Amino acid sequence: MSKILIRGAKVLGGEPQDVLIDGAVIEAVGAGLSAEGAEVVEAGGKVLLPGLVDLHTHLREPGREDSETVLTGTRAAASGGYTAVFAMANTFPVADTAGVVEQVYRLGQEHGYCDVQPIGAVTVGLEGRKLAELGAMHESAAGVTVFSDDGKCVDDAVIMRRALEYVKAFGGVVAQHAQEPRLTEGAQMNEGVVSAELGLGGWPAVAEESIIARDVLLAEHVGSRVHICHLSTAGSVEIVRWAKSRGIDVTAEVTPHHLLLTDELVRSYDPVYKVNPPLRTERDVRALREALADGTIDIVATDHAPHPHEDKDCEWAAAAMGMVGLETALSVVQETMVETGLLDWAGVASRMSFKPAQIGQAKGHGRPVSAGEPANLTLVDTEYRGSVDPAGFASRSRNTPYEGRELPGRVTHTWLRGKATLVDGKLT
Repeated sequence: MSKILIRGAKVLGGEPQDVLIDGAVIEAVGAGLSAEGAEVVEAGGKVLLPGLVDLHTHLREPGREDSETVLTGTRAAASGGYTAVFAMANTFPVADTAGVVEQVYRLGQEHGYCDVQPIGAVTVGLEGRKLAELGAMHESAAGVTVFSDDGKCVDDAVIMRRALEYVKAFGGVVAQHAQEPRLTEGAQMNEGVVSAELGLGGWPAVAEESIIARDVLLAEHVGSRVHICHLSTAGSVEIVRWAKSRGIDVTAEVTPHHLLLTDELVRSYDPVYKVNPPLRTERDVRALREALADGTIDIVATDHAPHPHEDKDCEWAAAAMGMVGLETALSVVQETMVETGLLDWAGVASRMSFKPAQIGQAKGHGRPVSAGEPANLTLVDTEYRGSVDPAGFASRSRNTPYEGRELPGRVTHTWLRGKATLVDGKLT
């Protein structure tokens, strides 16, 4: 591999510097580095970040290749500045055995646009009745450390306790989809003023908050790690804040769409806004942004949920829940957190690279931009503004809530271990 000199990049938003890549690692960072023998990328003051890491991605393969594959999903990831993604287990068949997680892991290795770390199911078939092969998945070639029934809640307290006890033995983490099923039967959107006016079944905040409260207490009792997926309410923020104040080993994520969008958009009855958990109120959005800024919420995760056209272009009640997010996540975070002054670019790097890599134990990712570190990097034109056109997405699906919306920022380059996967906004 040849040398690459990234000239004049604002590393983590700081003063412009040069970054020299030699093979798969960063050789040097500083001013006025020699370009001899190197391919030069003129950064022109763009922001250089460590490669982004997504702890919550749905790649759909095996089983739903009509909506996404490991290839198209990792191409979308590279387009969004990601060098590693964690693939959720709700595939067909479910990723509840060593064989399935190894299949997903090897597909990621073959395609090479970003590293793919499978997440194993907590229970067999995501049915919530019997623990899956947690140990076998951890000991497999995929080395699974994160387990989740995402899409479904592990609502049985005994099963959840056993899962927390099991993963404690090897330092794993259970990532909970917090949704009390009895409180959300027939739910279509956030329970509140808008749901009452529209006549849609309400999805109460307490359905999320009650599960989080139970699980942080279980984690404290067991002495294990629990991670809260796609936290969405102000009440959930307060529970996690309380748990952390007690020293409970809990981490939490928020999605870009919950940082920006509210349930007012559901008045359009456009199923593109139908998502699980649902879009909440402006008060919740403010609480989520503040919690991400102060560290109560640890990371941003996309919950990239691709669906084919026919699953979204239908009446609201019949539509699938979910939104694609890999290719727009950084832009939404720039708009909601950076341009509002809540985070600087170093803070973005912490919440979209360093911390998710740490939670998921993604080796070689979420590392400082410094000499000797793996060259997993993304270059961002933060001055760019443009409207979102899903026709240009690398993802196989187009179910974005941002079509036609103007957002700031554009990823221009992504490098995975020194190999360019995205150059001038185009996949290699």
